[in-house]
Amino acid sequence: MTAPARRTAPDRAWMREDSPFHAGEQQVQRRVGVRDQVERAGRNMIRERMPEQHRELFEALPLLVMGSADSAGRIWASILAGEPGFVRSPSPELLQVQAQPARGDPAREHLTLRHSLGLLGIQLETRRRNRANGRIIARDAGSFTVKVEQSFGNCKQYIQAREPSFDAGLLETVGPVNVEGPHLSARARELLAGTDTFFIATASAAANSGNPGEGVDVSHRGGRPGFVHVSDGPRATVLTIPDFRGNFVFNTFGNLEVNPRAGIVCPDFRSGDLLSATGTAHVIWEGAELATFEGAQRLLRFEVESGVLLERALPLRFTGLEPSPDLAETGTWPEAERR
Repeated sequence: MTAPARRTAPDRAWMREDSPFHAGEQQVQRRVGVRDQVERAGRNMIRERMPEQHRELFEALPLLVMGSADSAGRIWASILAGEPGFVRSPSPELLQVQAQPARGDPAREHLTLRHSLGLLGIQLETRRRNRANGRIIARDAGSFTVKVEQSFGNCKQYIQAREPSFDAGLLETVGPVNVEGPHLSARARELLAGTDTFFIATASAAANSGNPGEGVDVSHRGGRPGFVHVSDGPRATVLTIPDFRGNFVFNTFGNLEVNPRAGIVCPDFRSGDLLSATGTAHVIWEGAELATFEGAQRLLRFEVESGVLLERALPLRFTGLEPSPDLAETGTWPEAERR
């Protein structure tokens, strides 16, 4: 017998008089020449509650990407995992998560009441992804509940399709926690240099103020293997990443316009290792370096401050890699740049 559909209140778009975008996002949209059209689109796209299809997606996922800030203002990105159904949506405004970040992940300390979180529900096999940014309103030993303040969907561009499966047995094989400094270890550098997927968390200038449009956000980044350029500067390991044509909302770059703190998490889809690093980032808008990467419209430069490499921390395994067709018009760094 088919279960009856849930009855929910009608979806509401952004109903406030003020913009759904904070000053940094507006500034970047203006710089690129898309401010007016993105404002109109954002008022229709960004909601204060989740539509039914977003709620259904979150509840079907075996993984959830999370962005958060620590007490020092450093930003971290994390991946939470569980049997599908570990995320529940009891109402259009709420997400209940029956999981926590992996052992050794600094974000375990951030799950406190009223803490701002950015959440990304991404279904890799279908390339669907939805964002739900909000604040923690309930917490116990094994779960937390987020009151959603901004809900919006993203397109499927640059997502490499993979079929994930949760394996509870892998929870018993979690490896050691390796602390990373500003100069990343050889294993961490290798993971980044070969990846085709990572996630980046950023925050607005007043993320914990409760003001409309303010908070933490986490976003997907994808490219051909080798699209992350890893180099060592005098102070730290530096990552340079191309930014391709997207939806022109500029959540990540808008946050960086007013707050340079950022965090990344990069999974190893074969071993289950997770690299989480925090640092600072800025955007390179023009110059000769930009022209060296085919398809790049801007570059993102991330300088590592610290991090952790969590061995076998992800209790998921992935099969059936299918690269995104959007990558056909993108390249990789020239060989000389990768050395």
